[in-house]
Amino acid sequence: MPEKVLVVEDEPSLLDALEYNLRRQGYEVRTATDGLKALEMARRDRPDLIILDIMLPGLDGFEVCRALRREMNVPILMLTARADEVDKIVGLEVGADDYLTKPFSMRELMARVKALLRRVRLVREEVATTAAEAADAGEYATAPTLTFGDLTIDMARHEVLRGGQAIPLKPKEYELLAFLARHRGIVLSRDLILERVWGWDYAGETRTVDVHVRWLREKIEPDPAAPRRIVTVRGVGYRFEG
Repeated sequence: MPEKVLVVEDEPSLLDALEYNLRRQGYEVRTATDGLKALEMARRDRPDLIILDIMLPGLDGFEVCRALRREMNVPILMLTARADEVDKIVGLEVGADDYLTKPFSMRELMARVKALLRRVRLVREEVATTAAEAADAGEYATAPTLTFGDLTIDMARHEVLRGGQAIPLKPKEYELLAFLARHRGIVLSRDLILERVWGWDYAGETRTVDVHVRWLREKIEPDPAAPRRIVTVRGVGYRFEG
């Protein structure tokens, strides 16, 4: 079954070009030209990926992204006509997974789309493999639940609880936490984390890892200023202590 991509763009010529090129790559494409319609279609169709313009009539892309992040973990690639660094930071803060500034080449956009969807498939395959291994071992046939004191990571539900209360995490925050937790006690370099969580072809910097670790600490550490769960190993990377 082809993967579903929702394209949210109010510029007709660009919308047509995106739809045409995505269909040529074999994706099932849905389109919306305003923020409210985008929310409606995302909730109804549950796409595998959303390409979301920032400047939209009605709700802008930031508001749409923020609303979707409260409801689903679909990867979101944001588009903007501005090269302003503030736009990029705000986009990532509200939950975007990647960011592209207009004008861009279709080749680059398709590479970003493929990378995001590949990461989603890898996570799903990993959960399925872990569940199968547990079943073969005669264990309860679901992906494992990792527990560290009052912190619980439910791999099957992609859910994190602290003190029994669900913690809202962005998709990359969850993937990072799950990766660190599965390698508890092991020092992981920033480059390794970037490759395993963001993908080998991710064009960003290792600072991305530091930013996401900071966000995670604010949500899972009793005292983010003195972290005990995600420990910094100076000059190398991070170690998860649980």
